[in-house]
Amino acid sequence: MNVILVTEEELREVVDMDREGLEAIRQGFAKLSGGEVVQPPIMHIEIEEHNGEVDLKGAYVKGLDSFALKLSSGFFENHKRGLPSASGLMVVVSAETGVPQALLLDNGYLTDVRTGLAGALAAELLAPRDVHTVGIMGSGAQARYQLRALRLVREFQQVLVWSPKAENAERYAEEMSGQLGLPVAVVSAEELVTSSQLVVTTTPARDPILMREWVHPGLHITAMGSDSAGKNEIDPAVLGEADVLVCDHRGQCLNFGELRSAVASGAVPARRPVAELGELVLGEREGRKDDAQVTVADLTGTGVQDTMIARLALERVRARQEGA
Repeated sequence: MNVILVTEEELREVVDMDREGLEAIRQGFAKLSGGEVVQPPIMHIEIEEHNGEVDLKGAYVKGLDSFALKLSSGFFENHKRGLPSASGLMVVVSAETGVPQALLLDNGYLTDVRTGLAGALAAELLAPRDVHTVGIMGSGAQARYQLRALRLVREFQQVLVWSPKAENAERYAEEMSGQLGLPVAVVSAEELVTSSQLVVTTTPARDPILMREWVHPGLHITAMGSDSAGKNEIDPAVLGEADVLVCDHRGQCLNFGELRSAVASGAVPARRPVAELGELVLGEREGRKDDAQVTVADLTGTGVQDTMIARLALERVRARQEGA
């Protein structure tokens, strides 16, 4: 059995935030909502004593000759050990024989990329056309990937950041300002929301950090931190009053996402029809109709994203090896 072993360093050399990656994620969501994906529920393991969690995800897209299985972890005290909070790996498996084709030792890098690209897709489909100010709540890895990915779909002039720890926000502002060549200012959570047209929440918060009274006409919110049942970044009333509410996967968001908290609180009726990103891609459901609407995207991370980014990564690795 010839299994290709690919390191994080090699993956970083061939995979980044780009249009081809965005299109791969777009097609994955379209296939998911179109009923062409076999995607089992997430296996989620909580490790409370170490403030950690491990997820196992996977998805097969009908017609493709391979798919991915992923192990990803988030241990949120790792900074005390000088380690990143996220880690993991992916296995690419032949859909024809079941034989593993590649082991991608990405340490969570591909997850970061595909999550950032999903945020960009949500913004492309839902955010106002004219975005002057982007607000980022959080200062970790996804706060960086989400912001970089947004440059693929919107031109914006400034960034506001808030983080529970001011020193982390200051570090983020300095780093991202240098990377993007834009002003990045540290502000309060309230000022961030009221001054932005597009806000992304990227924290593991278990109590809301974005409140209903801060929401204003034209705002788009992408919430991507609530990927387990105990997390909640957004005041449930925000989802209840949103003009457009979209999930990456309805069933998953009812179990893990902001939608779960909103339904549990009674802010969103359990039977309310909620669109999926893939339905917007396919044109089966409408997104934003005008620049005054408030829109919310609830992203919990799907196995089909992992399959699409893993296949793209392996394709590029093989092309590089053949060209060597």
